[in-house]
Amino acid sequence: MKITVIYGTPRKAKSSTYQIAQDFINLLSDGDHVKEFFLPKSMPHFCRGCWECFTDHTKCPDFEYVSPIIEAILEADLLILTAPVYVYHVPGQVKALLDHFGYQWMAHQPRKEMFHKQALLISTAAGAGTRSTIKDLKDSMNFWGIARTYAFGRNTHAVDWDSVDEKRKLLFRKDIIRIARKIKAASIHVTPCLKVKGLFYMMRLMHHKFRFNQADVVYWESHGWLEKKRPWDRDRQAI
Repeated sequence: MKITVIYGTPRKAKSSTYQIAQDFINLLSDGDHVKEFFLPKSMPHFCRGCWECFTDHTKCPDFEYVSPIIEAILEADLLILTAPVYVYHVPGQVKALLDHFGYQWMAHQPRKEMFHKQALLISTAAGAGTRSTIKDLKDSMNFWGIARTYAFGRNTHAVDWDSVDEKRKLLFRKDIIRIARKIKAASIHVTPCLKVKGLFYMMRLMHHKFRFNQADVVYWESHGWLEKKRPWDRDRQAI
């Protein structure tokens, strides 16, 4: 399975999110090359709000950073995003990365390849906050059109991986194996969940009725999505 991983921080050895991600990767990669990106190094800039990406994403001032990340995502079968909890939400560098992909939200110019991919979201906290952090990530996954998204949010009750109780690590391991099995089973034939399909049809109706941004409308028309084609179809017309 081809995997692309985006780590929310550069920490490795002592990071719980990193160690958990490695456990998943060992179970799922099947020997395939894994592409890794570390924030903020892989995306050191905030979105400028220039709006260029909504007409042509290659005109983004940070395209040199965005391009290798999106290429790796498009090539992958599984996208893994890790984000330790920072004040109940994702770290700022993770939000900065997600902001750069606003143009490919379902309301604008989603990539059809996303509708055949799975994503795994990993978040840890010494205390609370994994639920809201996972939601920050999952909103983008759903609106990107990612077919299936899995979440692994856990409270470690420790400041780093070395301090996590061994019994707790064993419980984590059981859940990691269980979720990895689900991801492998679904990878045989990936189809979008009902929420993703529902979002697609809502956005389709919006483009039909309001036609807010002409570039978005042209994009949807060019893919045939305002007619019978659907981004999750494989070499066939939607019924």
